[in-house]
Amino acid sequence: MLEVPFFLIIVIFVALIFDFTNGAHDTANAIATVVSTRVLSPAAAVIMAAVLNLVGALIGTHVAQTIGAGIVHPEMIKGCQALTLAALFGAIAWNLLTWYLGLPSSSSHALIGGLVGATMVYAGTKAVNFYSICDKVLLPLALSPLAGFVAGYLIMLCLSWMFHNSHPRKVNKGFRKLQMVSAALMATSHGTNDAQKTMGLITLALFIDHMITTVSVPFWVQLACALCMALGTAIGGWRIIKTMGHKIFSLEAVHGFSAETSASGVIFAASFFGAPISTTHVISASILGVGSSKRLSAVRWGVAGQMATAWILTIPASALMAAIFFEFMRMFGIMGR
Repeated sequence: MLEVPFFLIIVIFVALIFDFTNGAHDTANAIATVVSTRVLSPAAAVIMAAVLNLVGALIGTHVAQTIGAGIVHPEMIKGCQALTLAALFGAIAWNLLTWYLGLPSSSSHALIGGLVGATMVYAGTKAVNFYSICDKVLLPLALSPLAGFVAGYLIMLCLSWMFHNSHPRKVNKGFRKLQMVSAALMATSHGTNDAQKTMGLITLALFIDHMITTVSVPFWVQLACALCMALGTAIGGWRIIKTMGHKIFSLEAVHGFSAETSASGVIFAASFFGAPISTTHVISASILGVGSSKRLSAVRWGVAGQMATAWILTIPASALMAAIFFEFMRMFGIMGR
């Protein structure tokens, strides 16, 4: 019978808690627009998002592979289980802080920052795969919101041109039905990208503890993370829903459809290429793009500026928090086996 170290069990447990908080924190990504346009009630939207997050999380493992083997060099941190635990603590601490402030920051980049910070304290910069981080994290970090903004702007512009002679009330009535489809796509795409980050970290933890020989995601890890993400989504992040759905731009059904369709397209593409992007960044930028197509003054740019600040701070702040947690654990000899 395979003996599972107690410290590894703690790491997996904390990782699943992070996955739960990720679902609760990022629920707004999938359902803010559909709630704010009153196409679905909050309860119905949460149930839909939870189910489709579960489905999406079971589609592929490309992003999980990037997290497990593309952020740090796994062979250089083998045997230090405290590293993954410190990374999780740093990411959770940042998630809780931004949740309290009502800022839609990125749980994904909080986890990446936590992993980088803990690794640098333990093994130095040589253990960090900077090339992969630039290629799979920083470049998508810059390009995915831009893609979301442009896609949202262009789709809304095309729809405005197509229906410019139609009565606005009639147009919105039609798009209320279509928005249910776009919201479903958004929820599914969220699962394909976000749940896989925790899968990757748990897989890395299993590799560090010699429980698996290669950094490939076991099915039970995929299923456990999918279930925890769905459960977190079912709880919901109502503070962030308020910011996403009401404070950025006053949405109607056609706007929600445009934002969700453009964002889900960008997220699906990133998941296919294994890029752990932020669904928060993409949907926020898509909403800004949709709002800008109407007129620049329709967007509350002050709120957008607050969100951008949180985005820029996420990786370094979570890295610092993880580094502090790791040093604290090393001080008290809590290093795993």
